[in-house]
Amino acid sequence: MLETANTAFFAAIGGEGRHRLGVPLGHLMPELGRQGFLGLLDRVYRTGVPYSGRDARVMLGAGADAREAFFDFTYEPRRDTGGNVMGVRVIGVETTQVKQAQRLLAEQRALLEQIARQAPLPEVLEGMARAIEELAPEQVLVSVLLADEDGRHLRHGAAPSLPDFYNEAIDGIATGEGVGSCGTAAHRREMVVVTDIGTDPFWDDFRHLADKAGLGACWSTPILARDGGLLGTFATYHRTPRAPQASDLALARVFAGTAALAIERHRAERGRLAAETRARAARDDLAFLLDASTALASDLDYGQTLQRVADACAPALAPLCAIDVMESGRVRRIAVAAPTGRRRALLSSHIPVYDAADDAVARVLASGTTEVARRTPTGPGPWQELGVTGYLCAPLLERGKAFGTLTLLSTGGHAFDGHRVALAEELARRAAAAARNARQYTQRVALARDLQAGLLLPDLPEVPGVDMAAHYHPAGEGLDIGGDFYDVFPLEDGRWAFMLGDVCGRGAVAATTTALVRHTARAIAPLLPGPDAVVNAVNKALLDRPPSHGTGFVTLVHGHLTPTPDGLEIELVRAGHTLPLVLGAERSVRAVEAAGLLLGVARDPRVSTHRLRLAPHESLLLYTDGITEARGGDGEEFGEERLADVLARVGPRPAARDVVAAVTGAVRSFTAGQDGDDDQAALVLTATGATAGAP
Repeated sequence: MLETANTAFFAAIGGEGRHRLGVPLGHLMPELGRQGFLGLLDRVYRTGVPYSGRDARVMLGAGADAREAFFDFTYEPRRDTGGNVMGVRVIGVETTQVKQAQRLLAEQRALLEQIARQAPLPEVLEGMARAIEELAPEQVLVSVLLADEDGRHLRHGAAPSLPDFYNEAIDGIATGEGVGSCGTAAHRREMVVVTDIGTDPFWDDFRHLADKAGLGACWSTPILARDGGLLGTFATYHRTPRAPQASDLALARVFAGTAALAIERHRAERGRLAAETRARAARDDLAFLLDASTALASDLDYGQTLQRVADACAPALAPLCAIDVMESGRVRRIAVAAPTGRRRALLSSHIPVYDAADDAVARVLASGTTEVARRTPTGPGPWQELGVTGYLCAPLLERGKAFGTLTLLSTGGHAFDGHRVALAEELARRAAAAARNARQYTQRVALARDLQAGLLLPDLPEVPGVDMAAHYHPAGEGLDIGGDFYDVFPLEDGRWAFMLGDVCGRGAVAATTTALVRHTARAIAPLLPGPDAVVNAVNKALLDRPPSHGTGFVTLVHGHLTPTPDGLEIELVRAGHTLPLVLGAERSVRAVEAAGLLLGVARDPRVSTHRLRLAPHESLLLYTDGITEARGGDGEEFGEERLADVLARVGPRPAARDVVAAVTGAVRSFTAGQDGDDDQAALVLTATGATAGAP
């Protein structure tokens, strides 16, 4: 029987109908019986032994009005003067708020751990919403909306207990005065409390939606960043009109701060990933361009350079690529790239028409500007067979004028965005420069080849009683005209003149000097008695040349030969040149010693004539220092001794071409096929003894 109680007791148990005394406690609070509290009272009354409990959970009330509460309590027996138990004194301290604070702290700690381990933002926000809905003493529905980067609209973040139609309807609402509780709170940057949605003007545009969702009140708190920027809103909804208590406001502030931390962390992580993605894309672009540039620089052939461009584009930038250039007023398709041979053949077979107004290539060649479209190119072409869905046509420019185009073709879902367009234009710029260099290189090589061909014999003449072979290999890539030369031409009375020389330097000046030596010797040799006179005349011509024609010196071997039935009679002059070598019939090798100075240096070169006789199958080798000074991988020179050893190992009775092949093969093997810094030339004269019909 409840004898007496203070006001705190009645406030705790709630309900106006329960404020009574003099009634059995089980009648006043029947829920206590089911939870065992009445049994504890009986036990203390019967035994006289006190009982204490800590953080005891009690459900007060029943049905929709029931609430969870926690108490620290003590049951003490009341005794009369004789020590008999007359009743029980109950002393309780409600700890519900402390318990809730502890649970709140635990939930917040769990959320912070999620944030620290970078859990997905939707997972953090939904966990926070569910925790608040469980912690609140009354039923609440929690919603978190996220602000756009510009802070003008709010997007759905988390609302696990609100109906889907409601979440979809408010997703993307604007921030502004009077736009519901959340839009207004985001606009004001302060908490907005709407205690009755049915009457508040902020909800005029959303009242029908709230009625459908069964919502009666909404309190919204802005979620702000450390710099004051808007991150979103945190809202608690109630089924019935209601004003917030101090604990509600504190709860909102705590979780708004936690949500701000989660959202800022998410934005920072998203920004970091975006920055890494941009950096990775920039690195990939740079690597692509560097690889393409390296490929372009690896070959100076015009056609192969543009083919490398096409191969670099497909499939990196587009599935299909074609490159067209203008040649002699017509468009020529010079390179294509495609994933299959059939597609390559189709793409190669299509040639744009230069003056066709409906052709993209023709328009870009005329305008010099890039053209991009998400459709098939205009004009005829195998577009349907190739499955083309879009194109990008970029010009190849030289001095501001287009000389060709780079066309990329899309298929399927591929499309050209601004990033691919920029890459294609940059590649086109580099390709144009590489193609221009390759074309200039090709033209220069052709020019050097044509000039060199004019300075060398196209073919050695047929000389009775003599087997002849020659070798010439320019240094480097053939861009410059070499300084080595040889010549064989007829004299009178069945005699022939021969020469092999080396002009100091390369290029146009060397070509001028070579022409001077050859043509002077050819002009005066028939008029002078011997090779020494010819060499002196050549020396005078070199000394008398204008300074603009060069001042470099010349080394030369010049001689006259006369075929005889038993071999060759030879007289020669050596002017500062490498020593000629004679390969005897028994594989003996000897040098031809003949004194003489360089030509073009002194008025008297002090040359002397040396006479020798070649028996049948004996050979005379004339060579330039590009052969003996060729270097191997360790820097060692090929040298005269190694040359003599090569000649000594030539087979018996070798033909002139066999001697040349042995020498050039040995040099090539010694240098591992690497070109040296100097030209190489050789001339072999082999006596045959067959002089029938000769004077």
